[in-house]
Amino acid sequence: MSMDEHVRDGAALRHLAREWIKEVEGVIAGKRMVIERMVTACLCEGHVLLEDKPGVGKTTLVQALATASSCSFRRIQFTPDQLPGDITGGPVMNPRTMEMTYRPGPIMAQIVLADEINRASPKTQSALLEAMEERTVTADGETRPLPRPFMLLATQNPLRHEGTYPLPEAQLDRFLFRLAIGYPDHDEEVELLERVRLAHPIGRVRAVVSTGQLMAMQRAVRHVWVDAAIKRYIVTLADATRTHPDLELGLSPRGSISLMRGAQAAAWLDGRDYVIPDDVKSVAEPVMAHRLLPKRHAAGFEPAEWIAALLKRVAVPHAARMLRGTGGGLA
Repeated sequence: MSMDEHVRDGAALRHLAREWIKEVEGVIAGKRMVIERMVTACLCEGHVLLEDKPGVGKTTLVQALATASSCSFRRIQFTPDQLPGDITGGPVMNPRTMEMTYRPGPIMAQIVLADEINRASPKTQSALLEAMEERTVTADGETRPLPRPFMLLATQNPLRHEGTYPLPEAQLDRFLFRLAIGYPDHDEEVELLERVRLAHPIGRVRAVVSTGQLMAMQRAVRHVWVDAAIKRYIVTLADATRTHPDLELGLSPRGSISLMRGAQAAAWLDGRDYVIPDDVKSVAEPVMAHRLLPKRHAAGFEPAEWIAALLKRVAVPHAARMLRGTGGGLA
């Protein structure tokens, strides 16, 4: 493929990604930033934790995202009495052959909505760890691959709500982003009432991106150039969280990778084939906030404020250095 063809294909894929965002925005009014970040995560094949109050549209957002992407979709409604096999599937008796065969669980889909994930017991939550990290499930002694792409988009109510369990740190670390939708403002809520007056807008969502096109976008994002200076900038941010006296747990190496992947996707969506510090900054809060565990003495710790201060404090690489050796944007 010539360079001109490569550029044209990249532009066409970016146009489709923006159409994807626009289609979902037709359901969730006034939340373009959240939708863009959801699409950014999907471009990295990353998992997302939507943490917010009931009734703000978390489930609807995930359903719209999946429908507009043509991906296979399954919803798991988590409850306290759920068992790991209810997620992964397991052996069932075939009445005709009288043999045990594997029945796939709802995790066997390309986009899986884990609705109210923190209502499940820790044992059931742990069944998701292998799927989130290795893209496989093990049931009945056999390991099976999940379909690709695979993304777990989970919703969570605040922990003060009755009947919820905290997610373990190992599971939180597997989510690329943690996002909140928030209440709509006055005019947005008036628009919402008009949209749902006759029928819910989720029924009007069109599939605007094919699975093959989504995977092509994901490959393009992986080839966005990340200069060594940007990588050092990311690690410097991570080191600052690991050595701070108020933090029990800082950013893991998996978190550093998430920062880089998220920055690559942000750059690609912005029309660039190389990462700049602003790309890292744009995804820092959704990547880092849920991974930082304050010590007990750090009363009133606010992750968003702390991360904003960190980004101001850490020096950024010189712009000229980041543009060297892009070679058309392929690392």
